[in-house]
Amino acid sequence: MRIGKQDQTYTAIATSDAESITVRGQDLCSELIGKIDFTDYFWMLVLGERPSATQRRMMDACLVAIAEHGLVPSVQAARMTLAAGPDAWQGAMAAGLLGMGSVVAGSSEVAAQFLQSVLDKAEEGGTDLETAAIACLEAVKAAGQKAPGLGHPQHSSGDPRANVLLALSDEIGNSGRYVEALRLLGKHASRIIGRPLPINVSGAIPATILDAGFPLQAIKAVPLLARTAGLSAHLYEESLRSIGFIMSNVADQAITYDGPVSARNRAKGGA
Repeated sequence: MRIGKQDQTYTAIATSDAESITVRGQDLCSELIGKIDFTDYFWMLVLGERPSATQRRMMDACLVAIAEHGLVPSVQAARMTLAAGPDAWQGAMAAGLLGMGSVVAGSSEVAAQFLQSVLDKAEEGGTDLETAAIACLEAVKAAGQKAPGLGHPQHSSGDPRANVLLALSDEIGNSGRYVEALRLLGKHASRIIGRPLPINVSGAIPATILDAGFPLQAIKAVPLLARTAGLSAHLYEESLRSIGFIMSNVADQAITYDGPVSARNRAKGGA
């Protein structure tokens, strides 16, 4: 992204006048509302054209796969925020989205970049994809880093969501170089890193969506959009059956203070 003087005063996404609203070259009221589903619209908004049937199905599947993930930290943050400010849905939603970093949900973007590095290494080195994948895994191990898109604390024998997404990608003829690179990483990761590292959903999402033609620079939008739906469910439930302060109290009880002792408490202890 360019920093400094801006000289391109244009947008190709939307415009409006007194009679119409135009989005990506189509009239919102006569051509889009009621005539396009949201996945198609999302794709069109980002890329400027409607997806093919294969692209739509792959994006739909990825959005469904990542929308809900239980009471992860970002969801807890959102629910506790709403409990503290019941009128601030937008603040609670923002709290949940701001908590989506490189470990939770944003991990798809990190995995996408790792997959791209495998493809770049193969191209730049004039080597095959498997050799490049092995080299990238060895580099990750040497640096003491985690292998993006691989491993799961609960599904050590294989992430079922990833398995379904990859199988669907194969079935609809979507799988290409990114899925191939991911599978090669999954093939060699456990041996090189020295522990079980199955392909996880954070690897399957970017692999399948990149093969579908979605841009790497916008990959993070996929889990963000999906988790917004999941957060909506949690915030609605929170407004009906609040557990925000319960979670806060449990956290307070679970954590032990090990900082300096005050003079008053030292005196108590000596009494």
